[in-house]
Amino acid sequence: MIRDTSGQDRILAPAPANPRRKQLLIGGGIAAVLLLALTVPTLGRWLGSGQSVSGERLRVAEVRRGTLIRDVAVQGRMVAAVSPTLYAPAAGTVTLRVQAGDVIKQGQTLAVIDSPELRSRLVQEQSTLASLEAEARRAALDAQLARSTARKLLDQAEIDRTAAMRDLERGQRGFEGGAVSQVEVARAQDAVKKADIGLTHAKHDYSLQDQGVSLDTRNKHLLAQRQEAIVTELQRQVDQLNIRSPVEGVVGTVAITDRTVVPANQALLVVVDLRELEVELPVPESFADDLRLGMAAEISYGGHKYAGKLRSVSPEVVNGQVMARVRFADDKAAEGRPSGLRQNQRVSTRVLIEEKPNVLMVQRGPFLDTGGGRIAYVLDGDTAVKRPITVGASSLSDVEVLTGLEPGERVVISDITPFNGADQVLVNN
Repeated sequence: MIRDTSGQDRILAPAPANPRRKQLLIGGGIAAVLLLALTVPTLGRWLGSGQSVSGERLRVAEVRRGTLIRDVAVQGRMVAAVSPTLYAPAAGTVTLRVQAGDVIKQGQTLAVIDSPELRSRLVQEQSTLASLEAEARRAALDAQLARSTARKLLDQAEIDRTAAMRDLERGQRGFEGGAVSQVEVARAQDAVKKADIGLTHAKHDYSLQDQGVSLDTRNKHLLAQRQEAIVTELQRQVDQLNIRSPVEGVVGTVAITDRTVVPANQALLVVVDLRELEVELPVPESFADDLRLGMAAEISYGGHKYAGKLRSVSPEVVNGQVMARVRFADDKAAEGRPSGLRQNQRVSTRVLIEEKPNVLMVQRGPFLDTGGGRIAYVLDGDTAVKRPITVGASSLSDVEVLTGLEPGERVVISDITPFNGADQVLVNN
């Protein structure tokens, strides 16, 4: 028979409790409760957020009130508002008097063209003019002689009539006294009628002769005047063989070499008036509808800023750009424009389109494109909350906020594509 182990067992008294261990257990429990209390809100936000992003990848800007200045800033180039191209008025050999870059005065001779053909034509036409002028003077002299002859005949006819009247008067007195017969009186009356007819024809011939010689003289003078006009034009062309500068400035491009034979209307050189420089701007097409003539502009050159005005806007769009020109606001005054400017020199220019004071605005960023300008994420602690917004006018640096945001709020202005449209996004620091 196998005996059990009851005889070997003995009851042990419990060990006395350790006070320090009890304190550690109580402290650990309290710490666990505090940790749970701190992590529950964060855990709730994390569970409520569909996404989480790193805060280092975000750009944040504060919503504020201020003056929104709409402008467009582009790199322009200096162009001369007055830059005429000079052409050869006739074929010939060109002798240059200046070189590219030379400073010139208005009216200064820049080149001389030797054109023997044009000068020969001028001499020929001058000879023809002298001949026609002589013929005109001869016609005037002939007219005087013709008028004199006609006048003499008219005077003779008047004298003949006067004599016939006297004979008639004597015959009538003699007939009344019985000394003259009636036949002689009748003969005297016929003589008076004949004198009257001769006087009438003499007057008519004098009038016709005067008209005829006047027309002939006028025709000769008109021919001379026509020839004089031809000579004047040729003289002008000969004078233009001395190519003179129409403006004060510098010589730009020289299209020929010295002692070159050129045809008529060949481009010779370009002169640039540096006093009438403008800035040519390639403005993006999106700003074309906002540009208006007379808008204020700001031209930056040499560390200084100069006032300008928008002078012209091209109606044509080329490669997504519209060409505009800005003129210095006071280009006549020395302080109104910088000195030392050159053709095609690059300058920074800003055109002020609109100024809106006291508007709610935020810095521009990629969030406008990725959110379509309709949503923004506002930071609330370490959570970015999605909010619908409405934007208005925009400048290069800021955009107007019409609804959805309040001053002082912090908005994510970087690309919000990683947010995937979530209502809340946890931002990890």
